[in-house]
Amino acid sequence: MDTVTFKGNVMHLEGTQPAVGGKAPDFTLTANDMSPRSLKDYAGKVLVLVCVPSLDTPVCDMEVRRFNTEAAALSDKVRIVAVSRDLPFAQARWCGAAGVTAVEALSDYRAGAFGKAYGILIKELDLLARSVFVVAPNGTLAYSQLVGEVTHEPDYAAALEAVKKLA
Repeated sequence: MDTVTFKGNVMHLEGTQPAVGGKAPDFTLTANDMSPRSLKDYAGKVLVLVCVPSLDTPVCDMEVRRFNTEAAALSDKVRIVAVSRDLPFAQARWCGAAGVTAVEALSDYRAGAFGKAYGILIKELDLLARSVFVVAPNGTLAYSQLVGEVTHEPDYAAALEAVKKLA
């Protein structure tokens, strides 16, 4: 899919979405302390990339809180990361205010390279499209879900089922 909608309006995605079963694209994202994080930092773990437009919006807030709650029932071999283009400082503030401790927030604020590598950078908004990617411990992409309408929540059950198959 090379488009999504935002409140019914067609938006175009930059980059190419990686194929399930192939190698997950590497990335460098920025942690809340401004340190870099890359795919290799999660090697050997099941990595869940929960991509959202902005943590400061109602649906994104609800989604990341839901994944934070779900994380408690998952194996310690699973890492959940919320990726947005919000500044790392804003992510840290939001996580603190929301009590989100089981999900790590990482930022793609610098150049949108993550969004382009995963084919989810919305050209018109310069934000990430709502999506969930599950990377297996060996670095292959095991699951991919792009939500067609940005204002809708993802299919949590399908994403969590993919995680449980690997954990």
